[in-house]
Amino acid sequence: MIIKPSYRGFICLTAHPVGCYKNVEDMIKAAVDHRVSGTAKIKNVVVLGSSTGYGLASRVVAAFSYGAKTVGVSFEKESTERRTATAGFYNNRAFGDLAEKAGLAYKTINGDAFSCEIKDDVVAACKELFSGEKVDLLIYSLAAPKRTDPETKQVYSSVIKPIGAAYRSKTADFHTGVVSEVEISPASEEEIESTIKVMGGEDWGLWVDRFIAEDLVADQFVTLAYSYIGPALTHAIYKDGTIGKAKDNLLQCCQTINQKLEPLGGNAYVSINKAVVTQASSAIPVVPLYISLLYKIMREKGLHEGCFEQISRLFTDRLYSGKDDFCDKERRIRLDDWEMRTDVQAEIDALWPRIDSENIDSLTDIKGYRDEFFSLFGFGRIDVDYEEDVKGF
Repeated sequence: MIIKPSYRGFICLTAHPVGCYKNVEDMIKAAVDHRVSGTAKIKNVVVLGSSTGYGLASRVVAAFSYGAKTVGVSFEKESTERRTATAGFYNNRAFGDLAEKAGLAYKTINGDAFSCEIKDDVVAACKELFSGEKVDLLIYSLAAPKRTDPETKQVYSSVIKPIGAAYRSKTADFHTGVVSEVEISPASEEEIESTIKVMGGEDWGLWVDRFIAEDLVADQFVTLAYSYIGPALTHAIYKDGTIGKAKDNLLQCCQTINQKLEPLGGNAYVSINKAVVTQASSAIPVVPLYISLLYKIMREKGLHEGCFEQISRLFTDRLYSGKDDFCDKERRIRLDDWEMRTDVQAEIDALWPRIDSENIDSLTDIKGYRDEFFSLFGFGRIDVDYEEDVKGF
C-alpha cells in the first residue's frame, strides 16, 4: 500500500509505519544522549497511556535515559487489509523493537486502561517482568474520549465546552490557515460530570489502590499525572471549562492519593506541562492558533520544548534531581514555567488581536503546527520515501 496522509478535521485517518518508527528512533537517540548514571532510583516503571505524546516520551526517557524496565499500556488499533494501524500502534512496535536491540526489558499491553481486566494484566506483567521487585514510578497519561465505569458499566463521554455562558473567540483551521470566529454553547451539568468521570482523577486513584493492594509500591514510590493550565487567553475553553473541572478533580485526587502513599514512603504529583501539538490538543478550538503563536515566540527566544525535552527536564531537573522543593503546596510541578514567562505571554497578548487569515503565516508558526501534526502520524519526514509501497503494515 502507498500510504498518504488522509484526514478529517483534527483527525488523521492514516499513519505511516516507517515514519512512526523513525520518530521513535529519533526520540530514543536523544534519550541515549541524555543517559543518566548515578543513584536515581528508577528501575521499574509503568506508563498508562504510553503510545504517544507525553506518555511515549516518559517511557522512552525511563527506559533509554535511566535504563528502567517498563510496562506500557495503551489502546491502539492494528491494521486491516484496507486501513493502516494507528500511529500509537506503530510507535509501540518501534519502541519494542528498539528496546530489544538495546537489551531493555519491557512489556506492552494493548487495551482499555479503565477496565479491571487490563489492571489485572498490568499487575501480572509487573510481577513477571520486575522479577519480584516493586514499582518505582507510575505515570498516568491517559487521554480518552470515553470511559466505562468498571463497577456500574455506565459509559461516560467527555466534552470540550465552556461553563456558564457561551464562548466566542477566534480560531484557525491549521490545514488552510483560515482564521474565523467560533462560538461554543455552555455545557450542561451532566456533561460537566461526565467529563470529570473520563478525564478526572478517579481512575488514577483506582490504579494506585490496586498497586497498594498488590504490594507493588516500592520505597520512595512516585506516581505522576499530567495536566495543563494555560494562559488567560484559553481559560474559558480550558481551565474554566469542562476540561478544567476535570483537571481540578485530578488535583484533588492527587492529594488523596498522596495521603495514602505517605505511610508507605511514596509521593503523588501533578505535572503541569506546556502546550504541545497532539491529536487531543488539535481538537480544542482556539488552542491550535495559540500553540502556533506560542511556538514561534518560544523558538525565537530559545525556549521551545517538545514532549521529549519536557519529560527529560521533568526527570532530571525535578523528580530525580535530589532536590525537595520542585513542587508547590498543591503538589504541582510547574513545567509550564517557560511557556508562562511574563515576556512570552506579553508578546502573545500583543499579537493575538492582530492575527487574521492574511497575516497568520507571518505572525505565527501555523505551518510548523501543521507539519508537526502530520509528523505525529509519521508523515513529512525527508528520510522516508512516501511513494514506496509499504508491505506488512
